[in-house]
Amino acid sequence: MRGLLVAFSWLTVAPLRMTTVEQRDGARAMGWVPVVGAGLGALAAALMWALHAGGLSGALAGLLTVGVLAVSTRGMHLDGLADTADGLGCYGPPERARAVMLTGDIGPFGAAALVFAIGIQALSFAQLGRDGSWALIAVAVATGRVAATLACRRGSTAAPDAHFGALVAGTQPVWLGGCWAVIAALVAGVLARPWWQGVVVVVAALVAAELLVRHCNRRFGGISGDVLGAAIEFTVTATAVGFTFGCA
Repeated sequence: MRGLLVAFSWLTVAPLRMTTVEQRDGARAMGWVPVVGAGLGALAAALMWALHAGGLSGALAGLLTVGVLAVSTRGMHLDGLADTADGLGCYGPPERARAVMLTGDIGPFGAAALVFAIGIQALSFAQLGRDGSWALIAVAVATGRVAATLACRRGSTAAPDAHFGALVAGTQPVWLGGCWAVIAALVAGVLARPWWQGVVVVVAALVAAELLVRHCNRRFGGISGDVLGAAIEFTVTATAVGFTFGCA
């Protein structure tokens, strides 16, 4: 249960104060991250339903929902997406790319990544809301967190000077991430019509996220918290878009 509490403390604004967090706590927490994603997904789906029932337009409801998700996660994943995009967009060796990611500024690549991710997620949520597929919104948000657990599987390494990455890289058994991926795919299959399309969307999004993480690993010399945030936001976006193609 400490791992679950650490996961919520790390990845949400839940008022849980964890005084000291060791590597074994990080390992346990990353195993629970998809559960955190399921909770955030349920929040997003419920909010979209409430806004839709209140008569708010789909696009505005989608933007507000993405905004609430950002606040609920302290904007960490969006920040990681922006930093990773800037790092991937710069020239030079891995040391130069990591230095760009640590500046704290948002460059053109990071700004573009944020605009596209927020906009696409909002419009995808709006489309799913119009189709009455509220639960698929929750699945998309949860699947993004499955990608983070998979990225920390055994064999992965942390980038030099990566504080969060050093706590979680290489800590997750391959079977655990695989189990979460299967669960996400099965739930999508139950909710989507046709069922196989929901499964394909989840699997394809997780495979694409894996390719992104591998590229980041080569480019930066390992994974970091920014890379995990980018993997989460990329997967949420890809899954949500995929669900709009006739899955409702």
